[in-house]
Amino acid sequence: MKLFGRKGDAASDDHRGQGNGHLASAGPAHRLTLDLARAEKLAAMLAKSRASRAVEIADLLAGMYISDWERLSEYWEERSHEEVETFLQGICRISPQRWHSWIEFYDGERRKDRGLNGWHPLRRWKKEPMNDQSAQPSAALASVLRQAEQITPFHERTSGRSIPILTSECVLLCIARSYGSEISRKLAATGLDAAKLERRALSPKRGPLV
Repeated sequence: MKLFGRKGDAASDDHRGQGNGHLASAGPAHRLTLDLARAEKLAAMLAKSRASRAVEIADLLAGMYISDWERLSEYWEERSHEEVETFLQGICRISPQRWHSWIEFYDGERRKDRGLNGWHPLRRWKKEPMNDQSAQPSAALASVLRQAEQITPFHERTSGRSIPILTSECVLLCIARSYGSEISRKLAATGLDAAKLERRALSPKRGPLV
């Protein structure tokens, strides 16, 4: 299941192109960093758990939180972390038991990536085939991703094209900039340091891991 194009996903790109006619030769609209790709996978799983065919902004935001909170937490003051986590957990719309299962699953995945032995309580999710047509970005999420394509400072040159590389910071910034949306208002209310986030998103000190 690939929601958004990534490097090395030629087979997935070809599959999508079959239904898009002339768009098949255009290639993916963007690439994802490794951390955002992990969040993407979890977002698809969250949508699937609701039997939804649309992956919402809340799903991706929840995926970013579960898979990379340690990194994203720096955009809030430490005293606000508990409030922010309560908000982010709430937007997932899942039970506390299922929530802890997601956390355990992703902790196990990270341990596996590091070559450590870890218990995977939700390994069955990895065994279930995901239909490429079962979950696609909602209109609101697609709009956020298009905005992130415009502001990201990272691009990859391939086949004469410049493909934007999306980072978690760029996507989070675009979510926060979705003025008028409920999630944007709630993020602002949690004390998100938008100025710091903007600096890190637009003028990063190092390149992304893709």
